[in-house]
Amino acid sequence: MPSDSPLLRIRDLSTHYGPIQALDKVSLEVDQGELVAMVGANGAGKTTLLHTLSGVLAPSGGEIMFDGRQITRLASHQIVGSGICHVPEGRQVFPPLSVDDNLRLGAFAVRRDKAWVESELASIYELFPILKERSRQTAGTLSGGQQQMLAIGRALLGRPRLLLLDEPSMGLAPLLVEEIFRVVQGLNEKGVTILLVEQNARAALGIANRGYVLETGRIVLSASSSALLADEAVRKAYLGY
Repeated sequence: MPSDSPLLRIRDLSTHYGPIQALDKVSLEVDQGELVAMVGANGAGKTTLLHTLSGVLAPSGGEIMFDGRQITRLASHQIVGSGICHVPEGRQVFPPLSVDDNLRLGAFAVRRDKAWVESELASIYELFPILKERSRQTAGTLSGGQQQMLAIGRALLGRPRLLLLDEPSMGLAPLLVEEIFRVVQGLNEKGVTILLVEQNARAALGIANRGYVLETGRIVLSASSSALLADEAVRKAYLGY
């Protein structure tokens, strides 16, 4: 269950691409143990938000606090070291490397011993049996759904205290979307705190505790998932009914 103190607190976060403002004073919170969804149309700024949180982009204003610590200006590797792991849009696995090698790269930042890595790998292979079957196969030959599992597994090997998921359903067939969301929900039920960015608002809000709606770089709505699913404006704009 979420704690009373936010694990992630963002205040008035702004990000620019040159003269173009992509995020405009975004504020949000994610409690320990929560699954929070961020929904919005293409171009709303969802991916920009995650890139800013993970240090890929530098913010132009505002602050990011993680577990009470200021991380706004930390480098990406320092943010990973603090316990934030990012599964990017489009999966971005390393195609020439094997499934096993891709997974092992996820453990690099935590610098644990070999026995720990092998134990964690075993847990990932238990979560995604198809990856174990194809552990020696190059990542570029996997299907889109299998690559998404690989990207999630790689992030989990970083032992995230906060997992950032960017459009995990993108490009997947409906049955695979259901499977990926079952995995995401299961991870949260095991205690992984998750900030889920999704264009598939119905699926994301269906498993989340709370949600935010992002439009043109601004938060325009925030409420429990059930309230957002029942909101007429949200239904018409994002749910198609």
